Amino acid sequence: MAKSERAKALEAKQKADKIAEKERRKNSTNPADWGRWRQLVETYKVTAKHDKYLHALTIAGGVVPFVIFVVVGIVLKSPWIWAVLGLSAGALGAMLIFAWRARTGVYKRFEGQAGSGEVALQMLPKGWINSPVIAATRSLDVIHRTLGPGGLILIGEGESARLRPLLESEKRKHEQVAYGVDVTVIQMGDHEGQVPLAKLAGHIKKLPKSLTPAKINEVNQRLRALDAMRPKAPIPKGPINTKGARSAMRGR
Repeated sequence: MAKSERAKALEAKQKADKIAEKERRKNSTNPADWGRWRQLVETYKVTAKHDKYLHALTIAGGVVPFVIFVVVGIVLKSPWIWAVLGLSAGALGAMLIFAWRARTGVYKRFEGQAGSGEVALQMLPKGWINSPVIAATRSLDVIHRTLGPGGLILIGEGESARLRPLLESEKRKHEQVAYGVDVTVIQMGDHEGQVPLAKLAGHIKKLPKSLTPAKINEVNQRLRALDAMRPKAPIPKGPINTKGARSAMRGR
């Protein structure tokens, strides 16, 4: 049966929309529109601009394991099998080196900037609910929040003396709505008793597991009510958008 004119027009429109969407994604600067391969390529380019050793270390991370496997294969008289294994090991080694340098590069570029704690929060695994810049002062002292298996955590960054009363105030507010859930307070920084930006995500991930997924969702609903009553923070939320590069920087 021949297609009706309306069906043909609809098919043509759908095809045109598909082509237009593909072109939009191709030219988009939003990492959310990129595929995994483009995310990795763009992350590599950005990292290479700030890390002069990236190329050499990434190549070494791929070549060294391959050579070791080939040598083992020659010794065991099975060079081809071990060469294939070496290719896989080399690819993994190169990716691990790249992920390490990309993660380190991000921390170095944004350390000391107001809102940089968001970078560390984005390195947390699935299951954590991050709320960057829930409170801030005109002096650029900032409070971030994350909620996950390790509990309800407030992270302060800024001048220690100004942060202390701000953190205490936020802790009281959160305890009033968290109903029995302990609120952990962390000051981000390089002084005694503080946690550096580069170690913040690791520090949070090592906290004892105290909340189940159901409890996390329950507490998060209460926190939304608290956030709804807040005035808008006086500074933007975070220094960068790392959404598209998270998987590479996490080493996955």
